[in-house]
Amino acid sequence: MPGDTHDRDPDARDLQDKVVPEKVTFAKEWLRNATDRVRSLVAGDTRPTGERPRVGLALAGGFARGIAHIGVIRALLNAGVPIDCVAGTSVGALIGAVYCAGVPLNDMQRVAALTTFADFGRWTPSWLGLANNLRLERYLQRFTPVKTFEELKTPFAVAASDINAGVTVYYTRGLIGPPLRGSCAYPGLFVPVQFEGRTLVDGFLTAPVPVEGTSLLGADINIAVYLEAGSLTAPRTAADVISRSFSIIQRHADLAWRQQADVIIEPDVKPFVWDDFTRTDELIAVGESAAQAALPDILKVFAADKSRPGLT
Repeated sequence: MPGDTHDRDPDARDLQDKVVPEKVTFAKEWLRNATDRVRSLVAGDTRPTGERPRVGLALAGGFARGIAHIGVIRALLNAGVPIDCVAGTSVGALIGAVYCAGVPLNDMQRVAALTTFADFGRWTPSWLGLANNLRLERYLQRFTPVKTFEELKTPFAVAASDINAGVTVYYTRGLIGPPLRGSCAYPGLFVPVQFEGRTLVDGFLTAPVPVEGTSLLGADINIAVYLEAGSLTAPRTAADVISRSFSIIQRHADLAWRQQADVIIEPDVKPFVWDDFTRTDELIAVGESAAQAALPDILKVFAADKSRPGLT
């Protein structure tokens, strides 16, 4: 039959059998070389620690899609890229807090795979939102007993939006729980969080990717991780409608963070929906792949920085 593999030219089959493995080998070799070059460049920086460029990682929001951040972090660490500080918005703040507390990535992956909406949200329809996220603080304790920024092993900033003032508020001291809940309080879905005289909602409104936050923490090189939502399927719930509506607004907004970032990593999370926690392994793999693909860009930034003596 036409198209049947058994009717193909034997020479064509032999050629395909040779080309496919060669492509795989080339891809692995390319990744190995890029990783080795980043490691050697970072390790070869002979400047004192205080003068080595500080690397900041800015993590965007995206509900379950944010699990891809775990893969990004894993790939960066495997390549020898230092992470000196982290800033996070929404789920990026949650992943950032857990990582900065020193929780192993494998533990983060295990807990993420078992997560459901009920772990961090409770349906309580009101005039201000469909649910509250009071459970998020207890969920954080499943990863770590750390409760304050001062207990973290890596400097960290949570980006939340003051819905009254219309500005980003960065939290770097004191309790982690309340500002984290504020950063994850998606408008319309979760009730806003009252904290220190402010009414806080999701940080993505004013800081979709909090590059400004890593700069405030002293980063010289800012690596941004952006998660673009998108789905070809019809919305299933009110949460889907709200999420996609804000995603459309975000895509057309003034994305100043792109100009502030030195490297932008964009995992392809569009095939995933907001509550795809059961696809944790796939999301992490997508994050790893995107970070690995960005290694040449990171290499260029480090190389350019080494040509600028005196950076502190």
